[in-house]
Amino acid sequence: MAAKDGLEADTEGQGGGVQSVDRAFQVLDILARTGHAGVSEIAEELGVHKSTVSRLLGSLVAREIVRQNNDRGKYQLGFGILRLASAIPGRLSLVHEARSILENLADEYKETVNLAVLRSNYAVNVDQAMGPSTLATYDWVGSLTPLHATSSGKILLAALPVDERNQIYKKVGLTSRTSRTVTDRVALEKELLSIARDGYAVVHEEFEIGLTAVAAPVYNHIGTVIAAVSISGPSFRFDPENTPGLIQGLREAGLKISAKMGYTGR
Repeated sequence: MAAKDGLEADTEGQGGGVQSVDRAFQVLDILARTGHAGVSEIAEELGVHKSTVSRLLGSLVAREIVRQNNDRGKYQLGFGILRLASAIPGRLSLVHEARSILENLADEYKETVNLAVLRSNYAVNVDQAMGPSTLATYDWVGSLTPLHATSSGKILLAALPVDERNQIYKKVGLTSRTSRTVTDRVALEKELLSIARDGYAVVHEEFEIGLTAVAAPVYNHIGTVIAAVSISGPSFRFDPENTPGLIQGLREAGLKISAKMGYTGR
């Protein structure tokens, strides 16, 4: 053990500042993953001496990034992390972060791609990337679309607690847009359960005759659904469920946007 201590001391003397920063981040990763851990557990995972871990934890505790659980003597993330994290989301623009991903989707699948958020009981399209087709010419940006009749809306609805959904139903109703619109609350709730489980929503001519769309969720840094990314096209040519890789590609695109908004998937 003495040899190991000597090696650590020598390493820290040669650019040890960078190494200490790297180890501090490793400690934070361990605590984020496990919830709490003791000095011995962290030292064993990092492969370093307990005294090294103690010094790192001491510095993190002093800055309130980490705190010690007095009952069990273990460490967990502290409120200082919240101060740092809270400064990030407000400076991230969803539209800006998603733009290149929307364009890539439109280029790959040759259809219209939209990014929508929940506002005033409707899905509001906040950005759009157009596919190369001459038929894909309608500008949906700024449009208010019903939650229960659109793929993006169903993604946003599925992420809400039941009581919040019920309030929306009471305020705006489940009006029929086409003969295929789901207007029965029980049937809609059953569909939303499947959407939440599968991670995507498909609508066939529920909002507009001749229009098919599929959407996937976008999450923020705490895992809350904050938006939906969708691909839509004319029903005669756009069949997402039978287009190899499309739904998976859309879901992955949603996760890429989510990662830019701080989502880690944990």
